[in-house]
Amino acid sequence: MFGFGFYDAFIIAGILGVQYFLSTRNSVYWGGLIPLVFVVWRTWIFFNESENFLAYVLILLVGIAFLIGGWYEGRKALNKKRKQELDKMKSYDIN
Repeated sequence: MFGFGFYDAFIIAGILGVQYFLSTRNSVYWGGLIPLVFVVWRTWIFFNESENFLAYVLILLVGIAFLIGGWYEGRKALNKKRKQELDKMKSYDIN
């Protein structure tokens, strides 16, 4: 798994899609779920399979960068959606 083959690309894309979806929920904490699981998973692999420390750090940093980037984009999309809804509500407000 994650030898970066054909199916692994779909698995990674699916995980990033789920990360974006969870980041667009009302609670900020849902977006932190997958990065937390990722850090725990990579740390478990590091200690149990005696992985190279440099490889561990690089994979962890790149993975966290992509997951936090997805979280940021999801929060930005949620805020844009909320602003559009608020603008729509203001346009219907007849004083």
